[in-house]
Amino acid sequence: ADLVRVSGPAEERLSTMAKTPSKKSAKAPKKAAEGKKKKARVETYSTYIYRVLKQVHPDTGISKKGMSIMNSFINDIFERIALEASKLSRYSKKATLSSREIQTAVRLMLPGELSKHAVSEGTKAVTKFTSSS
Repeated sequence: ADLVRVSGPAEERLSTMAKTPSKKSAKAPKKAAEGKKKKARVETYSTYIYRVLKQVHPDTGISKKGMSIMNSFINDIFERIALEASKLSRYSKKATLSSREIQTAVRLMLPGELSKHAVSEGTKAVTKFTSSS
């Protein structure tokens, strides 16, 4: 390995460059202003509702009120299915909610054709998830 010795002003520049910290580490982390509280995060399904809407009707939008109604609808259906699934697991004296309890709850909660579509979509999602991990 050929080593080159630098002397004079270039040596001073190199030695000072090595000693100074990078700009990223020199910055102090930003702190929130004193007395201000961080705004509480609200979890919604709005991004997912919007994605599905664009898959089904690419040129259609949704208002804030419409999105709020859809979000309430999904939360309501989720609660109903979760409650039914928890009852099913309690009846069978199991501590774990499996995909089987969820599927049975969906079959009980949703009517006819909607139930069949929901079960097939759920099965497809679970298959995709298990194959990826």
